[in-house]
Amino acid sequence: MCQRFSGPGDPAHSREVVGHSGPATTIIGAVSTPIDQLREPSRETGEPFPWSAAIDSTYSTRDAIDALALAPFLRGEQPFARQAHLDRVHPDAPLRPEGSTILRSVFDDDSSAMLAAGAGWSLRAVRWAGGSATVEVTAASDELAVEVLARATEGAAQARDTSSTVEMGFWHMDVRRPARRRRQIVAPAWPEIRGNYTAPASAAFDRLMSLGSDDIRGRLVLLHGEPGTGKTTALRALARAWAPWCQVDCVVDPEELFSNPGYLMEVAAGADGDDEDGRWRLLVLEDCDELIRGEAKEAAGQKLSRLLNLTDGMLGSGRKVLFAITTNEDLSRLHPAVVRPGRCLAQLEVGRLSPEEATRWLVRQDHAATHFPDGATLAELVAHRDGGIQIRSTVERTTEVGMYL
Repeated sequence: MCQRFSGPGDPAHSREVVGHSGPATTIIGAVSTPIDQLREPSRETGEPFPWSAAIDSTYSTRDAIDALALAPFLRGEQPFARQAHLDRVHPDAPLRPEGSTILRSVFDDDSSAMLAAGAGWSLRAVRWAGGSATVEVTAASDELAVEVLARATEGAAQARDTSSTVEMGFWHMDVRRPARRRRQIVAPAWPEIRGNYTAPASAAFDRLMSLGSDDIRGRLVLLHGEPGTGKTTALRALARAWAPWCQVDCVVDPEELFSNPGYLMEVAAGADGDDEDGRWRLLVLEDCDELIRGEAKEAAGQKLSRLLNLTDGMLGSGRKVLFAITTNEDLSRLHPAVVRPGRCLAQLEVGRLSPEEATRWLVRQDHAATHFPDGATLAELVAHRDGGIQIRSTVERTTEVGMYL
């Protein structure tokens, strides 16, 4: 079966279903209602946008809902759209205003999709197995779209446990444009994890965690140290400590960020344009050794220059944007322009715990004290406490190195 939809810009302006002789209809319960009767009379919104969509047997019922939801927007009857993403949705939340008409509904093992409509508006709601949902409304006016979206999502989200979680955004380059996803992440309070760090690092983190929006002097927060020392955990605690005045976002593809000027401008502007609410934003870039090491200017081209321009150059002027960068490089190997005076808000070496600190850590974990003559990283201590590798099939073999004269 093949179904073709045509917009008013198409000369045919037809709606036909192969194998069906009557007009296109929507089945609601046991009543067959012509779909055209569910629409408000269209307003003149300028030149109609020519469009067509061909649906064949490769399309799923979910794809059909997506196509039908776009139809009134493309025709110009409902030229305004609003969207909301909900992280934790009540299982019985209807995700549509009371009194609306369900036009299409699809349920499968891990998700569902629904198309509903009312006077002058249409709504598409997609629910995922993890408990999140996306609700998109198109309407004849922006005010109506806002109103319908508010009614559809009112009371739908479950209360969040703000005592141990914080909202973090995740930027990535989608197929066509930059995209930002929001998630609630578990973030420890700094006092709970302070003992995971060396005495100098803990003292420096104490000062960093206590900063407020009026204390910002530099734009870079550098965390450097060998892998497994707890840099990422410290950043999660920082996101929680700064939550009242700073939105923390993680860039999952920093190489692409500084290679693509359009992506960079989108992230610099923020998810909602300029920082109208006065909140700062902290962009987290993890494992950026190639970007900021000493030879980065030659190896990375304009990437380092763009990063520095965002901190205190023309691009960052007037923006309340901070950068937190983690690296495994030693501070002495970083590019001098990155660590010059006035550019960094904080430079913290997150190193191995000393032998005494490692022993005290194990005692606090109710584990038998073990001596580490060279100290230990946090990851090594956790592995020692939990018994190392739980599932293993490899066999350790000694290597004969031979004799050299």
